[in-house]
Amino acid sequence: MNLKHIKAIAFDLDGTLVDSIADLAASANAMREAMNLAPLPAERVASYVGDGVGSLVHRTLTDSMDQHSDEATWTQGFNLFIRHYHEHLTVRTRMYPGVSDALGLLRSLELPLVVITNKSQFLAMPLLQQLDIDTAFSLILGGDSLPEKKPSALPLLHAAAVLNVKPQEMLLVGDSENDIACARKAGAVAVAVSYGYRDATTLQADLIVGSLVDLFALLKQSHDPHVHRRD
Repeated sequence: MNLKHIKAIAFDLDGTLVDSIADLAASANAMREAMNLAPLPAERVASYVGDGVGSLVHRTLTDSMDQHSDEATWTQGFNLFIRHYHEHLTVRTRMYPGVSDALGLLRSLELPLVVITNKSQFLAMPLLQQLDIDTAFSLILGGDSLPEKKPSALPLLHAAAVLNVKPQEMLLVGDSENDIACARKAGAVAVAVSYGYRDATTLQADLIVGSLVDLFALLKQSHDPHVHRRD
């Protein structure tokens, strides 16, 4: 696939840059224990990730993708979850293999990098800071940064406007239906990672990569490092 036109790259966070399931599951189960509910397997929690903390709390309280708990129960659960998770963001959360190297390599192409996550901004920022990769990104957008989040195109359109590039000149790397839908609606190139929380072969992405280093190699083939320099 020719990626010569790409001038900026956006990344999802959970399931793309970092594997955070162990810490999310620990916080979900700390919440459930405080509310006299049995723990959930980490794999179940993983299936509930992707639409932000609010949805994750509903799903892990009801152990269902679609059911909602009542407002009082959700509020109690949300407060318990947030308190625990904010204090344990990176106990077991780690970058996927190759991510740190790939971010440095991609920056050598002088393409701006951004994070577009449905995770709340006040959780995403310290998580990236604690993993010491926050400075790799020109922009970090959380699920509460704008009026709409993925699968809406708005976060990607906003990032393109801030970076002064066309949405069609951006590439969005993710691991879920929300990521691919966001890219599609914005007219960007949709890339799925094969190691994320969903089966990449079902996402109908434009491209599937097994590592972000592989993505760098593809982009390097198409780019002169100085073509897209922005002062």
